[in-house]
Amino acid sequence: MAADRTTPPVAVVTGANRGIGYEVVRQLADRGHHVVLGSRDLDRGRAAAARIDPGGERVTAVQLDVSDEASVSAMADRVTRELGRVSVVVNNAAILYDTWAQARSADLGEVQRALDTNLFGAWRVTQALLPLLRRGPHPRVVMVSSEGGSLQSMSGGTPAYSVSKAALNALTRLLAGELRRDRVLVNAICPGWVATDMGGRGGRPVAEGAAGVVWAATLPDDGPTGGFFRDGKPVPW
Repeated sequence: MAADRTTPPVAVVTGANRGIGYEVVRQLADRGHHVVLGSRDLDRGRAAAARIDPGGERVTAVQLDVSDEASVSAMADRVTRELGRVSVVVNNAAILYDTWAQARSADLGEVQRALDTNLFGAWRVTQALLPLLRRGPHPRVVMVSSEGGSLQSMSGGTPAYSVSKAALNALTRLLAGELRRDRVLVNAICPGWVATDMGGRGGRPVAEGAAGVVWAATLPDDGPTGGFFRDGKPVPW
């Protein structure tokens, strides 16, 4: 999926001022995309964009809180008005890796907050940008998921995070089936245990985890859809 030098493909990445999202922005920009870097804190988003693209030609920071419908709508309106196209949506924003919690005693308010960002946030953003995606030549939606959402490997713990990622995987399957006729490839990606603020020390380098996300964002037109992958290889649902 080569970029046209005059009209580069546009990618929108949520939760992108640090960690995996930041590295996905960097790698996509290096591949010739114009990247919209979404960040809840606009100042931090602008600082992150400036580190990747000091000239401001390849990366644009926008305020984006995926749990806030008004923020999502404002982002979509700005992208439509200023860029007029979107080829890739990377739903990376996520919260609450609740290692302290158990399903039998979980704070359901906490679970609801995780769902509002990790599931409904991705849903809001995808719906808001779908009109632009449908018009694009090579539309891709990437859900940054986790093996923690794999039903096969669940055995207890991290209930808010695990349930939200399992639900995100289900959404991936639904959208992939519904959007197949529109040529939109929709896949879930597990970046693995990555050394980020959420993942903690001891994980793999951020660049390696982000590479699997970028792989899904740049699949050829005959690539897979409705799958769950890590490093380009299937992960059990």
